[in-house]
Parts: sequence; structure tokens; C-alpha cells
Amino acid sequence: MTQVDAAETGQDGAGRRTTGSGTWRPPIRQAIRRASRPEPWKRGPVLAASALLLGLLMLLHAEIPNRVGNLGSLVETFLPWFGVFIPALLVGAFWRRSASAVAALLLPGTVWLYLFGGMLSDKSHAGGYLTVAGHNVGADNPDPAGTARDLVASGADVLALEEITPQAQGAYEKGLAKAYPYHTVLGTVGLWSKLPISETRPVDIGMDYGPLAATKPAAVKLTYNRALRTTVATHHGPLAVYVAHLGSARVNPRAGFATDSRDRNAQALGKAVAAEKSKRVVLLGDLNGTTDDRAFAGLTSQLRSVQEVAGDGFGFSWPAEFPVARIDQILVRGVKPQSSWVLPATGSDHLPVAAGISW
Repeated sequence: MTQVDAAETGQDGAGRRTTGSGTWRPPIRQAIRRASRPEPWKRGPVLAASALLLGLLMLLHAEIPNRVGNLGSLVETFLPWFGVFIPALLVGAFWRRSASAVAALLLPGTVWLYLFGGMLSDKSHAGGYLTVAGHNVGADNPDPAGTARDLVASGADVLALEEITPQAQGAYEKGLAKAYPYHTVLGTVGLWSKLPISETRPVDIGMDYGPLAATKPAAVKLTYNRALRTTVATHHGPLAVYVAHLGSARVNPRAGFATDSRDRNAQALGKAVAAEKSKRVVLLGDLNGTTDDRAFAGLTSQLRSVQEVAGDGFGFSWPAEFPVARIDQILVRGVKPQSSWVLPATGSDHLPVAAGISW
């Protein structure tokens, strides 16, 4: 044996042969040899197929049709959660010692990181001219006065509320009056502001439709109005603010993902925003859907999500006990999102959301 061989291959204190670079080379070589054998590639075909289907499902989610039970929108609503299947399949792949399944998992892993990897980092920045917040206070909220106190503590300059009931409206007006001298309530939505507001009006989002819709007087429609538009006079110029509560989405065995009223409301709201002449626009509301859902293309093509631009994480807001989706949105145009966050729980089944903006 040459001197080089003697230096590279010796014996340790127990008489075991070692390499000059340590004992890590043989295990790696063994792993490579095992992976190159045909058996690991034949194991776990179901796992490998499942991994590929998962990747294709996330990659081609926009191609899933909505014709049957709004399946495409349902998948898009919970699209980030499809990532939990990746580690589960990986555990199964290692348990089965399936090289094909491990390789197949590269597809869903790459797709998920492409779609949502940016949400894993904190993109917030300090500063901002204005802090805005939105909250579906919940029609069944047992403590509206306590919710009002919690919202005052948030320090928001502009506060939008949805699902205000006639019984609770007085509690919110009383609890918020000192911190917010300017406010308006139209139907079930309202806005409270530390700055003057003007040009307030309801926004028709198609809550009424059909042949009898036009026969109802404005006073009757206002009682269940679910969207408004106003102008907030900030120190840096006017800001158009929309507050909206779109129709509910329901999952049931017969109809699937029922979103008819919500989708109709989203289309009408998108047209209203498109007709807005102000350069700076903020939409705060419970949209009953995520921005990944194709139903909101008319809005997301015009407005940016503050959470996606300047948030930390996914910012899930519903349900309050264990949030799994962000259906409470702050969308903007003509302003710069500086930060976005979720506020602590109140007596509602939704969490409040807030953002700092500037321009």
C-alpha cells in the first residue's frame, strides 16, 4: 500500500478502517448504490402517482371547472392547505423506501413554493400615513361593547365594520364615538374615522335581483345594504374607501360550493371599483372568499392584497377559533402597503384585520 493509500485509509482506535476524510463516504456511497437499484424505483407506485396528481392539481387549479358544484373555487379557497399533504406523502415514501415517490414529490413541493413561498417571509415595513382596519363584528356577537373597546385599542385611523345589527348598532356608536368623531352606517356596514369623511353613499352590489328588484323603494333596500363608498380627507389627500360584505358561501352535499350571491356581489363590486375616479382606493370587507378564488378576478385585477404585498404569513381570519382562510380582505389601489396584520380575537367569529398604508 502506498503512502497516499496509508494516509487515506487507516485504522481508528478500535481497529476499524476509516478514510482520511472521515466515515461519511461509505454511507453516501451505500445510499447511492441502493437508490440506483431497480427495487426502490418500483416501490410505492400509488404514493408516486398521488404526489404527481397533487402537484398537477395545484399547478393547474385554474383549469378545474366550476360547472359541477363550483369545485374550482372550492379548491382555490383552501389551496394553501394542500401543502400539508406533501410531508405526509414524504413520510410514506421513506417508510416504503420508494425512490420514485420521493422524486415525484419534487413537483408538488416546487409548485407550492412557487405559489405560496413568498407568504413564509415577513414583508412588512415600518411607517405608513394611515392605519386602516376591517372587522366582521358578527351578528351573534355577545359583547358588542367589548368588541368596540378592542377595536379602539387597535389604534386604527379608519375602521370598517360589517354585519352590524340594529340591536348592536347603538353599542358600537357609543363605544367608538370618543376615538372616532366621524362615522356612517348604511344598512349592515359602517365606517368610523378619526378624519373627516364625505361623499358617502351606498353601493349596489346586486343584493336584489330579478323582476321585483326595481320595485322596492330605496328606503327598504337601505335596511339591508351591504356595501358603501366614502371619501376620507387625509393629510396627504383624499382617499376613496369602500366597505363591503359579500354574500355567504356554503358547502352542502347537493349544491356543492354554493357561491351564487357572493359571486354576483363580487362582479357588481368590481364594476363599481372600475368606475371609481379617485386615484387612491381602499376596499375593506368580508368578501367570504380568498384572493386565490377566481370569482374575485374582477377585483384582484384592479386591487392588490395588502397581506400578499406587506404581510407576515397568510393572515388567516376565519374562523376566529382556528383560522383556516383569509376571507376578510384589505385591497388597495394607488397606495403603498407598508404592513398588514391580524388583530386579536373579539366576540366575533371573524378576526379583525389591519394594515398600514402610505403614498
